[in-house]
Amino acid sequence: MSKARRCPGCDLLVLPETATQGHSAYCPRCHTRLYRGGIAHFNAELALAVACLIIYIPTISLPLITIRLVGQMIPATLASGTIALAPTFPAVAILILFCSAIAPLLLISAVLGAQFSLRFRHFRIFKISLWILSHLKQWTMLEVFLVSLAISCFKVQEVAEIYVGVGLYCLISMQILLSVLLTKISVRRYWDAWQPEDEHISDKLDTVCHCCQLTQEALPNCRRCDSHLHHRIPKSLQKTWAYLITASIFILPANLYPISIFMNNGKRIEDTIFSGVAGLVKTGMTGIAIIIFVASIVVPVAKIIGLAYILLCIQFKQHRHRLQRMRIFRIVHWIGKWSVMDLFVIAIMVALIDRGQILDFTPGPGAIAFAMVVILTMLAAESLDSRLIWDKYEQRSK
Repeated sequence: MSKARRCPGCDLLVLPETATQGHSAYCPRCHTRLYRGGIAHFNAELALAVACLIIYIPTISLPLITIRLVGQMIPATLASGTIALAPTFPAVAILILFCSAIAPLLLISAVLGAQFSLRFRHFRIFKISLWILSHLKQWTMLEVFLVSLAISCFKVQEVAEIYVGVGLYCLISMQILLSVLLTKISVRRYWDAWQPEDEHISDKLDTVCHCCQLTQEALPNCRRCDSHLHHRIPKSLQKTWAYLITASIFILPANLYPISIFMNNGKRIEDTIFSGVAGLVKTGMTGIAIIIFVASIVVPVAKIIGLAYILLCIQFKQHRHRLQRMRIFRIVHWIGKWSVMDLFVIAIMVALIDRGQILDFTPGPGAIAFAMVVILTMLAAESLDSRLIWDKYEQRSK
């Protein structure tokens, strides 16, 4: 018989049924996945992580594409846009480097660290590795970078010849392997492999650990991972409101100020996000215009409105449509990373179209504000404790 546990999504106490290989057990109230069925295959995850690590070096160092511009061959690597942006826009450069290069490396290293710690029983490395696996999935954005690279190629194809580099094949291969790896990773399984839940039987199941997801009595520290236990994430609403309000302030300059500046034969063209979308429509790139419009305008606004709606419903203790708000919360989490697409496009364009040429491409002041919107909305989604959506459920049912 499985041990009763509290759902990490809504705090409902449930007794999950045994799930078979290829299936999962879900919370009957909020539909959060409680655990996966079957046996964990840690060796497969280790092999995938090692393969990703081997491909990582050529992915970072080799050119993804090379263009012929004004008789000059200009290569673009994964990090070249960051290098070009660093002197004038260091904050934007750091964000792009972290999402495209550092976060994937940390995620791969975390899998290797967790495997090493399980084998040699090193608790500190194990706990840090699982924290990285829990928090950096959303910040690993190779798929967003690939779409941004394709958009950049469409933009420069009229003024330059494009050649595909070996680095692009490595990047695509790494993204495929990393996607498979992320679908297999389960933080709960790693914790159960370290110390099964059955070793911590308790008559009181008052709270669930936010770190290792062990359900236990209300203690100062978790029995399994020694993390400080909280009934709810401390000051979750205050932090989320602070991030959200600040993001709402930055979204105005992000859309009003130029996000990119393009020099063409001495003619200076400043584009906001909206004017850039309109320019793509005029040049017949309607598909790309729609992608950028959705990712750079619709998604950030939708995230702010969606999170604000959830927060207001929590604070005014609305009891209806809880499952709908939970779905909105999950959608906000999923779409958050796609807002970075416009920043990736800017970085790639800066790397490809060097300054001092007949053609020149530089970020505008709106890029900094837009980067702040992206970071703040993602932090807002991460800081919100979804269990607050369901807190009054039991009281209302009595």
